[in-house]
Amino acid sequence: MPERCYIGIDTSNYTTSLALVSEKGEVIANLKAPLPVRGGECGLRQSDAVFAHVKNLPQLFGRLQPYLRDYVPAAVAVSEKPRDAKDSYMPCFLTGVSAASAFAAGAGIPLYTCSHQSGHLMAALYSSGALTALKGRSFGAFHVSGGTTDMLYVTPNGTDFSVTPVGGSADLHAGQAVDRIGVMLGLAFPAGPALEELAMQNTAPVPTPRVSVSDGVCHLSGLQNLAANLYKKEGNAPQTAAFTLRFLSLTLAKMVKHLRQTYGELPLVFSGGVMSNRLIAADLVRLLGGELYFAEPAFSADNAAGVALLCRAKANA
Repeated sequence: MPERCYIGIDTSNYTTSLALVSEKGEVIANLKAPLPVRGGECGLRQSDAVFAHVKNLPQLFGRLQPYLRDYVPAAVAVSEKPRDAKDSYMPCFLTGVSAASAFAAGAGIPLYTCSHQSGHLMAALYSSGALTALKGRSFGAFHVSGGTTDMLYVTPNGTDFSVTPVGGSADLHAGQAVDRIGVMLGLAFPAGPALEELAMQNTAPVPTPRVSVSDGVCHLSGLQNLAANLYKKEGNAPQTAAFTLRFLSLTLAKMVKHLRQTYGELPLVFSGGVMSNRLIAADLVRLLGGELYFAEPAFSADNAAGVALLCRAKANA
């Protein structure tokens, strides 16, 4: 007899995602389709993102179909907004809500909702091993991507998370800085993985940047100019890439100082596309110490696995 399963849907600004989680809590499928961005550009308009999701969703459901030969959906969940805040809204998430509503109605199963950020947190806990290690414990969390540079105090509540913002960026987000500098260096958007590979080729000394963090709030808008000036002066793309990542590492480490002063020596969980960067992770391990958890790359960038895991928790509450 087919096993029950739980479906997650996430339609972020750059990726369409579907995931399937088993009754035992194992991620069986974590399917993704990136949204197309024209060469040389550093983002998408919401209207273009919505249109791309509308095209991607039927294809992803087609890729999900073979898994449904062995599993019967018991519930579906969807990320309906970026964060758990009253004013949190982006049109691209409406495409996922529409698809999830239709799927739930057609299958006669419950529909649950969560935020995109909660999905990231859950995916990070699952893939880093923290789901067991931090069970029932509060923790500090970073959600660092093209749309967020959030530092959070998080308490699990059984089916989701109670989240208190503790810090973030006052201007540019970390992922935006990475993409803009990457495109400046001739890399394709999104530039994160290529910028990391470029930085790994560096053999030149990396200047130690002065970062701006006050009470947990960072300023990243100056990073692009600093990187551009360094590249203009040295003409060394790998060095500029390494400088960019070092700037972000030092910024996050200084933000953690504020978090620990406020809440003590909490475990720290890192999620979001920027946190899949191995050089940043290695820097933070060296700079911070303590109990640190990093999501695996497939579960760090945008994905629906965390949404599906939350679906399982909500359905069995």
